[in-house]
Amino acid sequence: MLTRLLLALTLFVATLPLGAQNAPNHFLDAPDDGHVAVPLWPAGAPGALGTDPSDIPTLNAYLPASNPTHTAVIVVPGGGYSILALNHEGAQIGVWLSNHGIAAFIVKYRLGPRYHHPIELGDAQRALRTVRAHAADYGVNKDHIGMWGFSAGGHLTATVGTHFDSGNPAAADLIEHESSRPDFMILAYPVITMTGPLGHSGSTHSLLGDSPSPEMLTQLSAQLQVTAQTPPAFIFSTTDDPGVPVMNSVLFYQALVEHHVEAEMHLFRHGKHGLGLAQDDPTLKVWPTLLLNWLISNGWAVPPTDALPSVPVPPAR
Repeated sequence: MLTRLLLALTLFVATLPLGAQNAPNHFLDAPDDGHVAVPLWPAGAPGALGTDPSDIPTLNAYLPASNPTHTAVIVVPGGGYSILALNHEGAQIGVWLSNHGIAAFIVKYRLGPRYHHPIELGDAQRALRTVRAHAADYGVNKDHIGMWGFSAGGHLTATVGTHFDSGNPAAADLIEHESSRPDFMILAYPVITMTGPLGHSGSTHSLLGDSPSPEMLTQLSAQLQVTAQTPPAFIFSTTDDPGVPVMNSVLFYQALVEHHVEAEMHLFRHGKHGLGLAQDDPTLKVWPTLLLNWLISNGWAVPPTDALPSVPVPPAR
């Protein structure tokens, strides 16, 4: 597996150490765990406004020693499209996935107010295409690649899951030949709608600016964009979430059911926003187990007795 990792990393022209990406006001609790992030576009990202770390979207791999189901998950941290929670909604998730024999890839996408839609969507789609293009190098199957988003990262995940294409076979960049449709989605306390009183104003402003059109708000309200082709989803939230109203999750679940898309949702009574894996909460810490059961039932993970030994969670900087 080490050889495979090294081979995958050499597919990119340049690398950036994750620690160097902890730019002020952008990256929350970024871990210092020795992993190396690689740029999604080695020659420069489309629409980049500079060359600071915040202008360079990256992908950070957490590969297990064994991946019996050949599954990968793109992890999309939250932060209202203005910061990124790169540790408790990024690195810690990468460790959790790799401990269960799943390849994880943490995506650092560009943020508002410097960048607006469709930049964020393009970064997330590029992350998915990149892993799919190099699936053999990472030991995963092209049809076993999901996406896991938290809060605004959940909105970005749901946006990818409702705005995808089959790739561009005429593109000179072979990565762009790949489909941007995730095979499944995991949504943790997600922002979903950008219309009405349930919309998250901070995420909306950071993503779309001061005066988004009604058409754009509708286009980026994921519950209104679900079709029968939307990937299956697992949803977790808490009923009294003070940051993002729980009805965001309910609206998306309802839309999935109405379009006969496989969906599973778990709502807990109490819990703050931004819980991550919630391992410090005796009631909520069960939610990753419920997720693992869902992954196992779909063939994307193996039972815990067959998974890898646990490794330490990366510390925050």
